[in-house]
Amino acid sequence: MYYLEFLRALHERLAPRTYLEIGVAEGHSMALSRCRSIGIDPAFRVDQELLAPVSLLRRTSDEYFGGLAQNGRTPFRELPVDFAYIDGMHHFEFALRDFIELERHSGRGSLIAFDDVLPRDVDEAARDRETLPWTGDVFRVQFALAAHRPDLLRICVNTVPTGTLLVARLDPSSEVLAERLDDIVRDYVVPDPQPVPPDILSRVNAVAPEQVLTMDLWDELRAARADEHPGVAGRTGPPRRA
Repeated sequence: MYYLEFLRALHERLAPRTYLEIGVAEGHSMALSRCRSIGIDPAFRVDQELLAPVSLLRRTSDEYFGGLAQNGRTPFRELPVDFAYIDGMHHFEFALRDFIELERHSGRGSLIAFDDVLPRDVDEAARDRETLPWTGDVFRVQFALAAHRPDLLRICVNTVPTGTLLVARLDPSSEVLAERLDDIVRDYVVPDPQPVPPDILSRVNAVAPEQVLTMDLWDELRAARADEHPGVAGRTGPPRRA
């Protein structure tokens, strides 16, 4: 299943009230949203019709989250980020920092997804871009989360072309990754050529998208959101750009 088709199905299963995307580019994935949305990208060039009420912010994710912290704000005021998609700078440390910040603004019913976690060869996984598509070393995020946050639910999905990682059962109060960030980066960032594990290249542990979409997880997440914020609707409003 192509990754955009899978993301479309995730929006349907989750019915999120809020959506935040890091790495908007032309807007193909943002165009799938139908709820209050924020897109972060310092160089977006959207050429798709956006049907959700969306704010597009031309800045890096570090700048965006730093501004929120400085001003004591949250992305969606009273609501958590129900669904987030990380497809920004394809370096391990950037993707991990984005996850840390997004989890702080999540809820028990939230989901965070990473693109580009299943490179198909060593060249595609290089930190210095040599190919298109290019995954960089984002694939290492799943190993870091397994080692330092075993409480999280991680599902590696065999989407075309370069895989999707889903992370659920989030804990916005956790500071484990933030406190260990420098050590984790030292442990996981290595120079090119990247030593990509055979299991990643063969996708032996990746789950078929069709199987993931039938999981009971989606009912669990929707129920958790309803318990936290009963009566708050999700999909509404005309498109808007900022």
